[in-house]
Amino acid sequence: MIYHVDANAFRDGDGSKERPFKHISDAARIAVAGDEVLVERGIYRERVVPRNGGTEEKPIVYRSREKLGAVITGAEPLKDWTRLDGNVWTARVENGVFGDYNPYTTRVFGDWYFAPEIRHTGAVFLNDRMMYECDSLDDCKKGEPNPFAWNPDEASYLWFTEQDNGETVLYANFHELDPNKENVEILVRRNCFMPDENGINYITVSGFNINKAATTWAPPAAYQDGMIGPHWSRGWIIEDCEIYGSRCCGISLGKYRDPENDMYFTVKKVKSPTQMERDAVCRGQYHGWLKENIGHHIIRRCHIHHCEQTGIVGRMGGVFSTIEDCEIHHICNSQQLGGAETAGIKLHAAIDVTIRRNHIHHNIMGIWLDWQAQGARITQNLLHDNARPEGKEQAKGAMFNTDVFIEVGHGPTLIDNNLLLSPVSITIPSEGIACVHNLVLGSFSLINSGVDSIVNDQREPRYTPYHIRHRTEVAGFMTILHGDDRIYNNIFVQHFKVTDTEKTAANADYQVVGTAPFDIFPTYEEWYAPFAGDKDPDMGTLASAHFGHLPVWVDGNAYFGGATIYKNEAHKLSDDSFKPLIELIEKDGKISLKTDLGDAVKDFYTNVITTESLGCAFEPEQPFENPDGTPITFDSDYFGSHRNTAPLPGPFAEYGEETVVWHK
Repeated sequence: MIYHVDANAFRDGDGSKERPFKHISDAARIAVAGDEVLVERGIYRERVVPRNGGTEEKPIVYRSREKLGAVITGAEPLKDWTRLDGNVWTARVENGVFGDYNPYTTRVFGDWYFAPEIRHTGAVFLNDRMMYECDSLDDCKKGEPNPFAWNPDEASYLWFTEQDNGETVLYANFHELDPNKENVEILVRRNCFMPDENGINYITVSGFNINKAATTWAPPAAYQDGMIGPHWSRGWIIEDCEIYGSRCCGISLGKYRDPENDMYFTVKKVKSPTQMERDAVCRGQYHGWLKENIGHHIIRRCHIHHCEQTGIVGRMGGVFSTIEDCEIHHICNSQQLGGAETAGIKLHAAIDVTIRRNHIHHNIMGIWLDWQAQGARITQNLLHDNARPEGKEQAKGAMFNTDVFIEVGHGPTLIDNNLLLSPVSITIPSEGIACVHNLVLGSFSLINSGVDSIVNDQREPRYTPYHIRHRTEVAGFMTILHGDDRIYNNIFVQHFKVTDTEKTAANADYQVVGTAPFDIFPTYEEWYAPFAGDKDPDMGTLASAHFGHLPVWVDGNAYFGGATIYKNEAHKLSDDSFKPLIELIEKDGKISLKTDLGDAVKDFYTNVITTESLGCAFEPEQPFENPDGTPITFDSDYFGSHRNTAPLPGPFAEYGEETVVWHK
């Protein structure tokens, strides 16, 4: 069955081509497996709640007939502004408009939220840009930009809210603009397209502009909001969409809804946050967290931008999923929301998740895979400018900056064939990481750090789970021993100036590029020595070895401009005096990499890396392999082009002076 929807139809119809529905929600209530919902160009101010799911063979497809022509928005226009004082105007909204969810009384708040200022899930938009909430009417009148905002010009457009006799009162500083002559909207609805129930499977959403929703803070042990998402289900495809303007998260790949494990720490406080997360993992099995039930989503060719917590979030619900060919940028740039859940992509339990061929830039962090990134692969991505602008301070409660952050995972996690061009490139308070054939302009950080805490004068280990290979069932829990990393065939360049010589790689914002921070880890031979021999094992004697650092393998890397070198690396290329030209050039929708690295590496050949040569991640005893268990040979480069049997280091099989690395 094909249902037709047209916001500009003469009147509500029956969904036929001749008499289309005026609302997508009308079709979402009745569409079943195999149906298609065709949506004409127009603005759909509604919250679409799919009631039924499809099947793998017969998904339910929601399609904008004209790509990005159909707009689903959680905002409403607000007119009738009255000038209050100078550049400050005011407007009133009857609270009945909001139903049972008023974004202007609902705080952005919850587990792992650190920002001290009170912020609401509502917001005022001026010409499609989110204005900045401030603390008082006096601050609104001053119109001074938030000093931590990445874009100070945008940050001077301020708003403030209060309640008065059943009405939401809004104040906004529009500077020289007249709000009654501009496009001013306010967030009203919590989501744009999201089921209320678990298990609404196999839905495709194609070609929509999805924008502006009053989403709530989405930590890992909570129901996770997004403007669009599958909630807790299997087999969604979100493709060719533009997604922007979420107060918190753009796309949510979700977590199960469980009142007993929803903001547990914030509500009850009596368990530590990390224990609450372990509870969430185990309770997930009760809620059907199995390979057969959950995940396997695809997000492709989407443009995700200007959201204030994440572009894509997910806790356990995104397992076995693929995120590909997307552009994700300007996430958490206001620094108004602060906490441990902010990034372009922020996933917990990214089991067998593939993140490939994306352009991820100008975010507080690029990709953050937190806990259980077992079998995850980050490959063929362009990441750059995932850092605060020069001179901009880190706001209280805000996170540090990096391209890729793998936190407290046991691996195996692959980072291969990427361009990692931000000042901090790879942050790994984890183990079981393989970095292969990347171009790295930034540092490694949080090496042998960022995991355990000292509480009551004793070490409190952060035990995290690992899983049965290529499944979700928990195989065990262990703290992070650090090490167990493989670093092969990369190019490291000290591209950014080192201004802080005191900090070590244990810091999040370490500035020195290269592999010397891995000097603290043993070689395999050194690590295995206590376990060798034929005598019966002694638990007491081996205890120090069981809880010591794991070995690392580093080889075949090239180092330029003063990048540091792991002390035990045998086969390497190093030239401290060579300062490579590395420049991104954007023109006509294309981004090119201009570099002179080709001549520097043309005679340095490395070995072909394979699943076999990488071995197994220690704790899960799982190879660095494809999600289906087949081996990988790293003979394809950033573009998918074939490498020869003696490949060059870095992400390219061949190096030119100017190479297109991204186009829309």
